[in-house]
Amino acid sequence: MLEQELIVAVRAVRAACGVCRKVQSALVSADTLEKKDKSPVTVADFASQAVICKQLGEHFQDDPVVGEEGADDLRADGSEEIREGVRIVVSQSIGDEASEAAVLSWIDRGTFDPAEAEEKERKRYWTLDPIDGTKGFLRKEHYAVALALIEDGEVVLGVLGCPKMRVGRQQGAIFTAVRGQGAKTLLIDSDDMVGEPITVASRQEVEKARFCESVESGHSNQSDSAEIAKKLGITKEPYRIDSQCKYAAIGKGSASIYLRLPTRKDYEEKIWDHAAGMIVVEEAGGTVTDVAGQPLDFSLGRTLRANKGVVATNGNFHDTVIAAVKDVLGV
Repeated sequence: MLEQELIVAVRAVRAACGVCRKVQSALVSADTLEKKDKSPVTVADFASQAVICKQLGEHFQDDPVVGEEGADDLRADGSEEIREGVRIVVSQSIGDEASEAAVLSWIDRGTFDPAEAEEKERKRYWTLDPIDGTKGFLRKEHYAVALALIEDGEVVLGVLGCPKMRVGRQQGAIFTAVRGQGAKTLLIDSDDMVGEPITVASRQEVEKARFCESVESGHSNQSDSAEIAKKLGITKEPYRIDSQCKYAAIGKGSASIYLRLPTRKDYEEKIWDHAAGMIVVEEAGGTVTDVAGQPLDFSLGRTLRANKGVVATNGNFHDTVIAAVKDVLGV
């Protein structure tokens, strides 16, 4: 079940990770950080989406894509240099000259909005974050390429590319999950599709667990996280890492609790920020809900508007964590 979808998704994410690595190596430097120059990540972001959407379009022509990007910003006056940079990077990736119009059309494939579509179009679509963790990318630290398939409002497949994460002694991991078939890890620099199964940590004592949270404090309320940890008796320093790589860390047992706590009341989580990571954790044996303990609802469009925040654990003490979260947040 979903065998062809998984093969295509892994190939697409591998190609996108290759694009991101090349751009990061060639364009990101101490100078770009000092000048707060975001053009390298902009080029990589658009090129990653173009490469993935091209492959999805070739194999699953009728499947829409809910992506983070559209090409309108690239078409704007003053964007000529970045637009040409994206075209060149995509051409290098696909091994053939890509026209500007073709690249922009591939990027625009990611503008689908399920909430505005007809019912038959909402039955099945992909969701994509071409680079999750842009600040991590610019720091040459952790970032992710996240691709997931949603059918009838349920995430059924996820592929999470983490170029800076290690598998054994080798850097560059891809985490995959298919509903009911478990989660695995593969190498980015390989054609292997078999991979190795992963499971969440078996730890039962919540006080001995380790939190995983964002490097950027603006992504989650870290003061509330600290209060929750204190309430649970957790004393270990948090494992701070950018992007959906946090889900991968939970899935492979490097940490046991991930909290993404609301930073403001009106914020709605985007589906592309959680779909791939969520299914990896769940298929590795963990549990993912919102801060009230409710399942994440991916059936409502481009956001998780029925949910507030996210809590992911190894599953063994999820209810205990939720109780502490509710107490601290007053949910």
